[in-house]
Amino acid sequence: MAAYLHARLSEASGSPRDISQRYAAALAASPGNAVVASRALSQAIAAGDEALALRAASVVERAGPLPIEGRLLRFEDALKARRFDVANAQAESFARDEVFSFLTPLLRAWAVQASGKGDPLPLLSDPRLVSAGGYAGEERALILIGSGRRAEAMTLLRPLIAQPQANERFRIAAAAMLASQGGRTEALELLTGSAASILAARARVEAGQPLAAAASPAAAGTAVLLASVARDLKAQDVPALGLVFARLATFAAPEQSEGWMIAADILSARGQGDAAMAALEHVGPVDPYAGEALARRLTLLAAAGRKQEALAAARAAAERAPQEVEGWVTLSEIQSQAGLYRDAAASLERALAIVAKGESQRPEWVLQLMRGNALTQAGEWQEAKPALQRAYALAPNQPVVLNFLGYSQLERRENVAEATRMIEQASALQPDDAAITDSLGWAYFLRGEIPKAIPLLEKAAQAQPSDAAINEHLGDAYYTAGRRFDARYAWRAALVYAEGKAVERLRAKIDTGLAPALAAP
Repeated sequence: MAAYLHARLSEASGSPRDISQRYAAALAASPGNAVVASRALSQAIAAGDEALALRAASVVERAGPLPIEGRLLRFEDALKARRFDVANAQAESFARDEVFSFLTPLLRAWAVQASGKGDPLPLLSDPRLVSAGGYAGEERALILIGSGRRAEAMTLLRPLIAQPQANERFRIAAAAMLASQGGRTEALELLTGSAASILAARARVEAGQPLAAAASPAAAGTAVLLASVARDLKAQDVPALGLVFARLATFAAPEQSEGWMIAADILSARGQGDAAMAALEHVGPVDPYAGEALARRLTLLAAAGRKQEALAAARAAAERAPQEVEGWVTLSEIQSQAGLYRDAAASLERALAIVAKGESQRPEWVLQLMRGNALTQAGEWQEAKPALQRAYALAPNQPVVLNFLGYSQLERRENVAEATRMIEQASALQPDDAAITDSLGWAYFLRGEIPKAIPLLEKAAQAQPSDAAINEHLGDAYYTAGRRFDARYAWRAALVYAEGKAVERLRAKIDTGLAPALAAP
């Protein structure tokens, strides 16, 4: 049992891969031990080690019922091996499950579709699917595509086309299956919208290139189902089980990126950055989500203090595809994280040049706002201001543009009346945004309208109590109104989170009170 004890101890501080390897050794040392096998099963799935998980599952099953992850593992493995009797038995095992009984008809339908014996659609009339949310509708459409019934599938899918910002992930999955089944026209019909992943998928289909698709429609559809459940479990703050479903999705169809990306998100949130980056490396360079996966990986590298490695990787990716906007945008984000704001602005100029040629559907105003922000951070306000004004001209009703340009002018005490008007408009459009509320309160403060300023600044501070700038603004307003005790309380709250020059300014105000030289920017 020494190997098992070492494996259990490694769970406290080891990486998922190391833990899995220790459990592999423990299971090899005690090959028939169900206790060892049970822990090995869960840890192997969490680490993405399918081979170890299957070995452990066989030991656990001989001793008694498999847990949910073991049954799903056996189902997807049997489906790939075309052992439909085993797949159906595992699907039926969920029938009495209190939470996951809806999986039985969905998994059985895929087993029937893969076997080619019988019609899978009647299984989707099971009453257990009433509580299955959108899973049943999505899987019905995919089963129709996999069965060659594309016209029926499109009847179900067309309502999604009217909502180009919704169901992006599922539309790409359905388009991949349609394209692999000869439905290029239908796939393109689904790929509407301006999201980077949609544009990337559409470009590949238009070029006659395949999207990432599993070896069979059943494997692809099962992976979509498992990834959807994983995403929902993650959103409901059940990350451990969410990781299980995400890993099982990658076992079912390793070519599909969704499972890898959900697993990476959960691992990153656990502080397991290396494991998260390893998961993201499975998202191939031609996958529609390749740009997003690269951006996440680079962010993880930067967060781990590996800034030079992140910068080199981001630049190499941008230069490999110099006519793709997303590579330059990602590079600019990594450069900004490293404090290289001038370089970030230059990268955004490359992106803007591509947009100017009409070779990208990325909105110009977003890039101009990002460039203006980078130049502002670099201390180049005279260059930043025209970029921000261009963003405003292109998107005069975008709250983020109105607030950024307005507040940037307030900081410099420029054009205060017009800046206030912009921020008032932003607040009318987004009244519950704490940053905008703070900007409006500060605008009124600078205009000497203290009674109007204080309630807004208090509202902003209540919404964002850990924001140093908001608390400092509130303190300055209190002091000006004669509320000296309240002012010092707000300044002390700001000091807890302040950085850089703000620290000394706040300490001076707490000691001596507000003076013109100590006013917040």
